[in-house]
Amino acid sequence: MLLKILLPLVFVVLITLPLIKVFQGKVNSRSAKTRLYTHISLFFALVAFVFIWQLTGSSVWAAEGDVVTTGFVGSIAQGLGFLGAALATGMSSLGAGIAVAAAAPAAIGAFSENEKNFGKSLIFVALGEGVAIYGLLISILIINSL
Repeated sequence: MLLKILLPLVFVVLITLPLIKVFQGKVNSRSAKTRLYTHISLFFALVAFVFIWQLTGSSVWAAEGDVVTTGFVGSIAQGLGFLGAALATGMSSLGAGIAVAAAAPAAIGAFSENEKNFGKSLIFVALGEGVAIYGLLISILIINSL
């Protein structure tokens, strides 16, 4: 149980250590670039470590009485359905973020010029947010049909 908590925490601390002085602003640009490259390389090294660890089938996380399964349960169609649901949510959220990023500053500018434009400008910002809600609804419908 202790390994489940401490090992990921140690990895997160080791990955973020090179960036602490960068966030504090105590390094020059050359040192900041070196620290950023170190951070990126540690991240990808950790991803490669976890990938290789999962391929070997190590069962360190399992408790003593747990049954460890090595096979996958489900079909390819089910996996593609989950992938489609994830893409629907992710892409719609990305689109909503782009829409709100364009509409919100324009709405603030219109409101600052004339206070009567508040309701009209708020509608355009809400339409951008609606895209994310529609994507979430589609992903829920996909998952329910699996």
